[in-house]
Amino acid sequence: MQHPEAAAAPGVRGGIERFIDLTGRATSWLSLVIVLLMAVNVVLRYLFSYGSVWAQELEWHLLAPLILFGMSYALLHGEHVRVDVLYANFSERNKLRVDLFSALLCIVISLIIIWLSISYVQQAYVIDEKSSDPGGLTHRWLLKSLIPIGFVFLVLQSVAVAIGTIDKLKNIAK
Repeated sequence: MQHPEAAAAPGVRGGIERFIDLTGRATSWLSLVIVLLMAVNVVLRYLFSYGSVWAQELEWHLLAPLILFGMSYALLHGEHVRVDVLYANFSERNKLRVDLFSALLCIVISLIIIWLSISYVQQAYVIDEKSSDPGGLTHRWLLKSLIPIGFVFLVLQSVAVAIGTIDKLKNIAK
């Protein structure tokens, strides 16, 4: 399901929202893969007394992109966490002001996380970080590189939210 405004949103905002929607829908299939993987791991462990470190690690290796790419998708579809206790009683103009402030704050926080995570990813790449467990997964830097990428997507979606909110504020002023 596409956000109702995503199809109608013009220009940059519409392009961002279509990209985030496509990425989110593609990433959502990881939830099915994770459930199947967990079920197989449980069956192998409890029925056949067989467990593998790499299969257990793969669960959280798949969970990371689901969460990191799902953040922007949730924001696009309005499924993010919002405290509605006060917000519900605000005027439309004040709701839009809160939305704009929230989008700008999200951009700033995401940019800080991107900045801080780049050296984290770089360090993992340089030392070719891998699992400390025998039989674990290698190339952990690939997983860690999803942190700045996921937050870049969140910045993009927050920019789209800010653009849409500014447009709505302009329309209220008319």
